[in-house]
This record gives sequence, C-alpha cells and structure tokens, in this order.
Amino acid sequence: MKIRHLAWLAGAAACAAHAQSSVTLYGVLDAGITYVNKTQTAVGSHGPVGGSQIALSDGAANGAAGSRWGIHGVEDLGGGLQAIFTLESALNVNSGALGTGGAEFGRQAYVGLTGRFGTATLGRQYDTYTDFVQPLTATGQWSGYMGAQPDDVDSLSNTSRFNNAIKFRMPTYHGMAAGVLYSLGGVAGSFTQNQVITIGAGYSQGPISAAVGYLNARDPNISLYGSTPNKGSTSVNNIGSPGSATSPQASPVNAGYASAKTTQIVGAGINYAFKPVTVGLVVTNTRYFSLGSASGPNPFGYSGTASFMNYELSVKSQLTPALLLGTAFHYTDRNSVNGDGGAKYLQLDLGGFYYLSKRTDVYFLTVLQRATGRDSLGQSAVASITGFSPSTTDHQIGVRIALQHRF
Repeated sequence: MKIRHLAWLAGAAACAAHAQSSVTLYGVLDAGITYVNKTQTAVGSHGPVGGSQIALSDGAANGAAGSRWGIHGVEDLGGGLQAIFTLESALNVNSGALGTGGAEFGRQAYVGLTGRFGTATLGRQYDTYTDFVQPLTATGQWSGYMGAQPDDVDSLSNTSRFNNAIKFRMPTYHGMAAGVLYSLGGVAGSFTQNQVITIGAGYSQGPISAAVGYLNARDPNISLYGSTPNKGSTSVNNIGSPGSATSPQASPVNAGYASAKTTQIVGAGINYAFKPVTVGLVVTNTRYFSLGSASGPNPFGYSGTASFMNYELSVKSQLTPALLLGTAFHYTDRNSVNGDGGAKYLQLDLGGFYYLSKRTDVYFLTVLQRATGRDSLGQSAVASITGFSPSTTDHQIGVRIALQHRF
C-alpha cells in the first residue's frame, strides 16, 4: 500500500511539473521634468501663440518609456505547446489616471498559443511592422517618444495598438524571424473597411541587425489613429487638430490628411555594432492615399496623395556598463499636395542614461527641430516634436530629465 501510494504521488508530481503555470506582474514607472520653448497655447487671428513651458510629466507624454503595469501568464499544455496571455495597462504616474484614452488594458490585451510552430495571438496588440523596425531606431533603443519622427509620422514610437487583431510570429531560425498581423474592421457589409494588415521580418546575427516592415491601414482616421475609447468617429479628426482661440494645434505635420482612404507605411533599417558603439540607419515612407474620401474630415479640400520620406541616422555608445550616450539625426521630406510646395523637417536628438542598478536609471534627453515649407494645416510649417504641443514658429527645443524604474 505504501509503495503504491508513493508511486501515485510521484506520478502526480510529474504531471504537475509537466503542466506548470506562471503569472508575472511587471511594469515601468517613468517620471521627469520637461522644458519646451515656444510651445503653443492657442491659435489667434495672426497664427499660433504661446510661450515656454516647464512641467512634471509622465514618460508616456515625451519620455523614454510610458508608465505601465501588466500581467503576463503562461500555462504549459504539454508537447512543447503553451497557452499565453498578456494584460497591460497604461497609467500617468503623476496622477494615477489611466492612459490610452481611459482603456483599462489599453496597451495590450491578448490570449494565444505558442510552440514549435511559432506564436499565434488574438486581441489588442502591437503590429509586426513596429515589432521589427522600431527596435533599430533611436526611439526603440534610448530616445523614447520625443525622439520619434515629427508627430510620429511613420508610426514608430510604438504607440499604435490594434483592436480585433490576429497575429502570428514564426520562431527565430538562424537569426531570421517574421510576423504578420491582420486587424478585422468588423463593419457589416464591408469586409475591408477599417482593416489593418502589417508584415515584418528581421535578421540578427553577430554585429548586424536588420529589419523590414509594411503597414496598410484602410480608413486610417479610425483604424490607425482612432483605436482608443476617446476617439473613433469619422466626423472627428483623430490624428490632430487645427487648434482654436482656446486650444493649441495638434500634429500639424499630418493632421490635415484625416480624409485619406488608406495609409501605407514601408520601412527598413540596419544596425551595426562596433563595440561599444552601435550605428543605425532607418528609412521609412508614409503615404496617405485618396485624400478627400469620407474616412475623415477634410477642411482644407485636399485630394491626391501625401507622401513623407523619413531618414534617421543614429549612434549609440555604451561607454561603461552604467553609462549610455546617444545621438540621432532625422530628415523628413513631404511632397507637394494640391500645389502647397511640401514641407521639410530637420531634427537632432541627444541623450544620456546612467544606470543606478539593473532596474533604475536617470536620464537626460534633448530634441531640436526645425521646419520649412507649408504643413498639412495650410500654414507656414511649425516645428512639432512628438509628445509636445507644436511650436509657435519654425523651430523648437524640448528637454527632459527623468527617473525610470522597471519591475
């Protein structure tokens, strides 16, 4: 009897080990002081007005990382197959308020299976274009949101999430990986309305990392820019705003193109590590097709296509295990739309991180930007650093000093 009892206990223990489950709580807290000059407060009769601003802000606004907390779960189903889930919520560390438009798990909420075949997930997720290309940018490595292209015109600040999404990522093989995402529009009678398709692929071996990505969003005013609870109407500009006598403009680089029927983004990047220095180049093209459609408002009467070519050259130096320095140069060039002559943006990012421990660091970021031409709001182009209110003029400087902790 005792022998049989011990055998039963051993078998039960083996089954328990075979079907182990784990749930991990994780997060980031990023808080700091920011300064920006010439920031808009309103739009007067003679154009934007405002002045300098200093504030305490969460990292989600213009820092290295947005504050968040999340739960990730894994259950072993046997035979190398696992069930997984992630629930991730954004928060403002200064007020405790929910981020992402008030969605409880607005950053990520998905369930799926992973195994030798790869990983398949269903729910609200990041896209595969961003998954592969963004880690090669300065934004993905150190400069955060304020180091993205002007008004994040190529969607590489990692702030776009897609509802109703089916995502598959193949396992890494000899340094190569790829993935695809399809977000169903869910509109009765129109299979393609509000749909999003993204594809990404990457290679990492030795000192070289490279990636390519593609994103196609139908009715982008809803599917790409309107996927949070405080947005989502075709009658409202979900990209930005022309401002008013009591409010500043928002995203003047591309807010005028909310009526596009389709947004297409193609990107490619490469990093090469000369230890302790890593040099990176990322090139993207963003196009807003069929301007003037019913997908969003079109107060400026645009038609045709708006196309942005974006270039980023970055250098990252891990001088010591505790000290990282980085710099990046951006150039954005938009074509002429309805004869407006187009617009150009030059941007310089500078940053430094000092790691007090594996989980805690202090950092310093500075971004300088200059604009020329005419922007999407039909005005002389104003500088518009991602995460800040736009400038009242063609140039702007943003500075941030912050503390970041990961758990």
